[in-house]
Amino acid sequence: MPTSKNPASPATANWLQQARDHWLWRGQARPPFAVVPGSGQVSVWDFPRPPRVQPDTREVVVRWGGIELARSKRCLLVCETAHPPSFYLPWDDVNRSYFERAQGSSFCEWKGPATYWTLVNGDDQLAGQAWSYPQPMAGAEALADCVAFYPTLLDCQVDGARVVPQPGGFYGGWITPELVGPFKGGPGSTGW
Repeated sequence: MPTSKNPASPATANWLQQARDHWLWRGQARPPFAVVPGSGQVSVWDFPRPPRVQPDTREVVVRWGGIELARSKRCLLVCETAHPPSFYLPWDDVNRSYFERAQGSSFCEWKGPATYWTLVNGDDQLAGQAWSYPQPMAGAEALADCVAFYPTLLDCQVDGARVVPQPGGFYGGWITPELVGPFKGGPGSTGW
């Protein structure tokens, strides 16, 4: 990670280019190990790199126990090669009273600096269960007023179907029934 998070600085520009250039798969062709999609299915290997941000009008509901954290039909999907999409919900459709800024940050070579959020309800907390890009880089500007959730410890549903978390615990993609992989995050997927 560069010492400067300013995308315009020479050190960051060099790091960004190196980070972007190292990806072998970019969505132009599926690798031989990719599952061939059937009728009504979508291969994550057909998603581009750099990722595409696209609207999704399916109803998304995020719950923490009995608490509805968010409900939206105005989500944005970030579709990137080998990843199940991350669902970004508009902050206007989220109950922000349960959010506190978490410690730590990260930097995505496509989206920029991420802010993490802890969910808090009285004495109950789930650290770092959501993230946002309040100042995204060029190409990801639409994410500025949105938040995404890690689905592992939450009940995240898309049109009533519960999502499956992306493998590995680092990425926040949501596996929905129409997707086929394999998905980045599991053993042996570094560099996908």
